[in-house]
Amino acid sequence: MTIDGGSPQTPRRGLPRPGQPAAPAEPVEPTGQQAPPRRGLGAAAPATTTPEPTPLTQRRWFRPVAAIVGVLILATLLTLLAQWLRTLPGVQIWLARYPGEYELPESAQPGFPAWVSWQHFFNMFLMVLIIRSGTHIRHEQRPQAYWTPKWGKESKRISLTIWFHQALDLLWLVNGVVFIVLLFASGHWMRIVPTSWEVFPNALSAILQYASLDWPTEHGWVNYNSIQQLMYFLTVFIAAPISALTGVRMSGLWPAKAQRLNKIYPVEVARAVHFPAMLYFVLFIVVHVTLVLATGALRNLNHMYAGQEADNWAGFFIFLVSLAVIVGAWFAARPIVLAPIASLFGKVGR
Repeated sequence: MTIDGGSPQTPRRGLPRPGQPAAPAEPVEPTGQQAPPRRGLGAAAPATTTPEPTPLTQRRWFRPVAAIVGVLILATLLTLLAQWLRTLPGVQIWLARYPGEYELPESAQPGFPAWVSWQHFFNMFLMVLIIRSGTHIRHEQRPQAYWTPKWGKESKRISLTIWFHQALDLLWLVNGVVFIVLLFASGHWMRIVPTSWEVFPNALSAILQYASLDWPTEHGWVNYNSIQQLMYFLTVFIAAPISALTGVRMSGLWPAKAQRLNKIYPVEVARAVHFPAMLYFVLFIVVHVTLVLATGALRNLNHMYAGQEADNWAGFFIFLVSLAVIVGAWFAARPIVLAPIASLFGKVGR
């Protein structure tokens, strides 16, 4: 319908007249959004999902804490067991027979020569830096610099950290060879090489005394107890050569084209042994330093650093100076310091 020829008039909507059907509802175009459902007076709000708490055993701190607690419990039980064993009459007789050490040959000289003190410092200095660089290699993802040797046309470049680690290894090997030569030339080898089968029962006796917290008497200026002697022998003549052989196998010094030799000694074997050998040295250092400080620090430091049997502070101050040198080298072992040194033996770049 139009009014005066104008536009169509919008039909009015209202209640249908009696007897007239209702007009059909106009379709509603979808808008892409769904209307929220209507809630009645008694309708409950939708439940919100809250994240479940992380189980205690899966939290980051749980394993280290559980390991420490487990070690403390085990150590306590071993101490109680050792103390109970020492109350038995048969064990007491056995401890009197094997007090923890045996007599050295008459030709063994007491004390520590000056070269032992210097070798001890160099060994500690190099070992700390070797452990530092070795752990850095295991976690290094993008090296800051690389080193390529000057010799060889097919020389493979390595990271500056690996170069530093291998350079320290070479110095450590030289120091070890000098130590072995002086050790046997001076007769001082009898201090760390067992000369009697009694070393084994005496070592067991010393372990029992340490475990019971009633430690064996220290006579380090004259003689080590048997467990100390065995550990020094194991470290110098077994652990050190294993570390050296596995390190050389993984380094560029190993002939890459020696197929038969590589088949006999695969690099995977060297990798599997080298890291546990490093962990052994870490454990040895921790136990060694603990016993040095716990069994008469001034006397022991005088033995190793001042070369004298006394309880004065001379060895302690020398130890502090050596410790300052090691700490300084630890923080100085960075690319800005290592790169100029490495460039003397090869090419350093990125």
